[in-house]
Amino acid sequence: MNRINLLFQNNPGNLLSIYFCAGCPTLEGTADVIRTLEKNGVNMIEIGIPFSDPMADGIVIQDAATCALRNGMSLRLLFEQLQDIRRDVRIPLLLMGYLNPIMHFGFEAFCRKCAECGIDGVIIPDLPFRDYEKNYKTIALKYDLRVIMLITPETDEKRIREIDAHTDGFIYMVSSAATTGAQKDFDNRKQAYFKKIQDMNLHNPRMVGFGISNKQTFDAACSHASGAIIGSRFVTLLNKYKGDAQQAITHLKEDL
Repeated sequence: MNRINLLFQNNPGNLLSIYFCAGCPTLEGTADVIRTLEKNGVNMIEIGIPFSDPMADGIVIQDAATCALRNGMSLRLLFEQLQDIRRDVRIPLLLMGYLNPIMHFGFEAFCRKCAECGIDGVIIPDLPFRDYEKNYKTIALKYDLRVIMLITPETDEKRIREIDAHTDGFIYMVSSAATTGAQKDFDNRKQAYFKKIQDMNLHNPRMVGFGISNKQTFDAACSHASGAIIGSRFVTLLNKYKGDAQQAITHLKEDL
């Protein structure tokens, strides 16, 4: 069974997933960050593929992508850095990035390399659901990759149920229509959105992302989903501590 499915099967709630951008703040730090996060109890990791125009991301992750590209990070180099990661890392690993560099690499070649490196799933924010179903789903399934779809407060119920019926792994619940970035708390409207999705009794588990940065937002997300995804806050700390993932995750967990 895919590691993502096993994770949700064996852990009903309070899951912590961490996002970071490969190649930032240091070009060679990818594997070390992954291993450090696993040792510190993180349940799942999303490894960002840097791109020059990350339209769903706020300034923190935009700057991280720029830094990574300037450092020389590429998708090909990222796969080289990940080729031995499964010698000692057991938790689910996902790649998160935009369609342009993936298509430039070749979608099937990308999926094949993911499988060779032990990547369990991919998140492609600008891949339309219909295009995924029509053109890419069969290829992803061939390599046992879970393609994770995003929903937002603007996604209608029909589309949410279609996504739930035709994907596997988990659904990425974007907390708002805004870009990524840390928030201090979630207002009543966002809490109502979380509860609405929870009450739909979907087949797939859900993770909440965008705006998770502290105990208040983490607990609010976990009360309506299986867990939360923290990106911008961890990226900020990783930069602050000059790539020292141990200091970054220690400081982050103190806030949770």
